[in-house]
Amino acid sequence: MEGNTIPVNFRVNGHDYDMGYYLADGIYPQRPTFVKSVRQPMEEKKRHFCKVQEGARKEIERAFGVLQARWAVIRGPAYGWDREAIREIMTACIIMHNMIIEDEGERARDTNFENIGVQADRSTGILADRHAFVRAHHKLHDSRTHHQLQADLIEHNWQLRGASSVVIN
Repeated sequence: MEGNTIPVNFRVNGHDYDMGYYLADGIYPQRPTFVKSVRQPMEEKKRHFCKVQEGARKEIERAFGVLQARWAVIRGPAYGWDREAIREIMTACIIMHNMIIEDEGERARDTNFENIGVQADRSTGILADRHAFVRAHHKLHDSRTHHQLQADLIEHNWQLRGASSVVIN
């Protein structure tokens, strides 16, 4: 909201990047903060990247889906919320989830959650803060950086595959 983010600096395939990214699917726009899979990959290098990217994204979605099913507070949008409050809410939900799993064991998997997919009330939060958040992130529309990061990550994952003795089928 203040134009600041957590400092992220990394180098991949000889290029420096100064912002983090999210693993995303094809519905997201071409932005440097969204690393999407390659549509209809023809090269083995790109097919390998798709398997790695899509596998990681699905694991994250499953884990977050479990948390959303249990606690409505994390079903809705969080922009405009205090960053520390979001961190505390997510930490509390993860801790409680782990406590439930530890306490109930296998029975925790058979829980039938009501209202799965029902969004939390969006009227809470400060609308001006939400608008400021959106305005502060308009600079992220550089599709060239999006394509460069994707190409760099494809190459990086391909190099990791060659260095690893594990073959993904």
